[in-house]
Amino acid sequence: MATILKADEPDALARAAEALDAGLLVAIPTETVYGLAADATNGEAVAGIFEVKGRPRFNPLIAHVASLEMAQSIGVFDETAVALARRFWPGPLTIVVPLKPDTAIHPLVTAGQDTVALRMPRGFGAALVARMGRPVAAPSANRSGRISPTSAEAVAADIGDRIALIIDGGAAPVGVESTIVRVEDNVVRLLRPGGVAAEEIEAMGLTVRRNAPGAAVEAPGMLASHYAPAAQVRLNAIRVNPGEALLAFGPDRAAGHETAAAVLNLSPDGNLAEAAANLFAHLHALDKADAAMIAVEPIPATGLGEAINDRLARAAAPRHGAGARSED
Repeated sequence: MATILKADEPDALARAAEALDAGLLVAIPTETVYGLAADATNGEAVAGIFEVKGRPRFNPLIAHVASLEMAQSIGVFDETAVALARRFWPGPLTIVVPLKPDTAIHPLVTAGQDTVALRMPRGFGAALVARMGRPVAAPSANRSGRISPTSAEAVAADIGDRIALIIDGGAAPVGVESTIVRVEDNVVRLLRPGGVAAEEIEAMGLTVRRNAPGAAVEAPGMLASHYAPAAQVRLNAIRVNPGEALLAFGPDRAAGHETAAAVLNLSPDGNLAEAAANLFAHLHALDKADAAMIAVEPIPATGLGEAINDRLARAAAPRHGAGARSED
């Protein structure tokens, strides 16, 4: 079982860096969710990420950097990409740019594509990359397709028997993964909504174009079925069937909520930032209620609600022959 170290322990950073230098995997806290970190220049270490997660190798990874300068040594940043990095880094925005030739990034990180997804995190993750002096690949620290972890305990419960070290930095404050955009010819295309709302990017005077449903996988988190609990997920529930678990939002409850096997509210006040921070932890908790279905009350699709609804839609997508239903 993995050793768990508190992020503020004096030797936590050094031990995490030593493990990565040795080609091992380390679960680390970031402001979005916990990441499963590996040296992005070490092919065997990166391959370990895919093995531990059971992740398809055509699904690229995010490379985490410590500075814009490090990012520009890996990818080609046009004027718009630079402006986005300066506005939102460090923070929950991943920028997909053309990959520079002859960089040290291993091809497994990019899934062999000619682009690379780059992000500069806050906190422990940033300090770790800076100490390493090279990029760190770090998708969410969970089995592929399952609920992303927002606590060290969630990581330990899912993959703690498959890695050596978990750094415990407490609850992830943002609670959903980073927003991913692709910048081409100074045009911004939204590949995955996340911790930076599209409206924040548009406030810079930029136009944000959204992908059509079923778009090709260009970045992490674009698989149709993803972020899924063991229970089925039913979206936009206006009533709760007996025995279902209920993921609530806001002050008003769906009809029949009294019969729910368990109820957790993302934000009783209807605060989308609070809802995003609670999303994966609440899904984990409701999944333990042994209900076959989790009903989800409607959530506004504005601001961070776009990211929340994206994750819920992927959690509800059909998998292993099962279907998911939705109510208006």
